[in-house]
Amino acid sequence: MKLINILFFYFAMTSMAIAAPGAHGPNGEHLDAPGGHVHSDAGPRIETFTEAFELVGHLQGEELSILIDRYATNEPVLNGKLEVEFNGMKAPAKFHADHGDYAVDDAKFLEALAKPGKHSLVFTLAAGEESDLLEGTMEVKSSDVENGKAHEVGHDHAFSVNSWVIGAIVPSVLLLGLAIVMMRRKPKAGK
Repeated sequence: MKLINILFFYFAMTSMAIAAPGAHGPNGEHLDAPGGHVHSDAGPRIETFTEAFELVGHLQGEELSILIDRYATNEPVLNGKLEVEFNGMKAPAKFHADHGDYAVDDAKFLEALAKPGKHSLVFTLAAGEESDLLEGTMEVKSSDVENGKAHEVGHDHAFSVNSWVIGAIVPSVLLLGLAIVMMRRKPKAGK
């Protein structure tokens, strides 16, 4: 009976280890971060505001993701037109209704923006009858660039999950085999 308890404990611990890598969304974002939308690996960030609007942007992966709210009410600004300017280059930001954000995915623009340094950005927003210019600085560190590439290239969870599964199945099969051998053994007389 003691062997069955040990095996049960082992299988329970193994199943917890398989679940350990953490939850991920459909785009690979980490869902197990505290506070909902807080991401420690979000990459370089820009925050700016005017009397009418506030803006937060993240450079991550292959886009610059931008959230815009009304400054006084925190109401999201949806379906506006947004253009981002950096070093004489302009790129439109497409509105994503499913996320409620705007995203710049122009490859040349992002390549220039991803270089280490302090980058001044100008955002031109038109929302209904209102329009505004928002200016801010995004600092991109060399470690952000290296981490971003490592995160994009080395963030294939299929390998890590397979490793966890293999690491759990092989010892489980060995323990099960050991349990079967021990149960078939005949107790020796005199003990």
